[in-house]
Amino acid sequence: MPHPPTNLVIGASGAIGSAVAAALAATSHPLITVSRQPTLAIQFDGPHRHLQCDYSSEAIARCAASLNQAALSRVVICNGRLHDNPIWPEKRLEELTSEAMQALFTSNAVVPLQWLQALLPAAKGKQPCVIAALSARIGSIGDNGLGGWYSYRMSKAALNMGLQTAAIEYGRRAKNARLLAFHPGTTDSALSAPFQASVPPEKLFSPDFVAQQLLRAMTETESQPPGAARFVDWQGKTIPW
Repeated sequence: MPHPPTNLVIGASGAIGSAVAAALAATSHPLITVSRQPTLAIQFDGPHRHLQCDYSSEAIARCAASLNQAALSRVVICNGRLHDNPIWPEKRLEELTSEAMQALFTSNAVVPLQWLQALLPAAKGKQPCVIAALSARIGSIGDNGLGGWYSYRMSKAALNMGLQTAAIEYGRRAKNARLLAFHPGTTDSALSAPFQASVPPEKLFSPDFVAQQLLRAMTETESQPPGAARFVDWQGKTIPW
């Protein structure tokens, strides 16, 4: 029997990740979630399997190998990092540290690309598959008019380049797969909490709203030609790389 279309959410314990997982669980397709935690705080209706992962290279490869030839349909990579003690967005060059830069590059660029590497065999099947990663408008080089936030900007720009480069290779080797870089806007989450005071209420989005906008963008991406990634915001509008 052919495997049913399967959805995969990586980083499913975060605000956006858990909302995306809940939205995908409502489709009744099998759902696989991945996080550092051994279990998730929420329960899902329908078939669901959870994988614990510390996001080391070995753990990512092991998780990918355990998908049991799943016919991947929707894959959302929610890993990301902006701040935690002592890391904080830099306003001036004097505030740069190699430790913070390396930490953000690992979370925001290296880990998502390792997942794209590990998932390539599973994405080669006949099932149309869209793989989305949470990017950010702040990673756009063409849209950068404010400066600052060096490490976060650079790591998201690196993610975008990785997605576009991988999309070219996926276009040759996994012709039914499409890649998407998605800017969710300012979402009510722990990541944005220290910066919400300056955000107008109508521009602060709930995780559930962001999840629905992301899934809409993924559906639109499925009909795109292979060989190039899309970079869009929560409205579906294209962002310059």
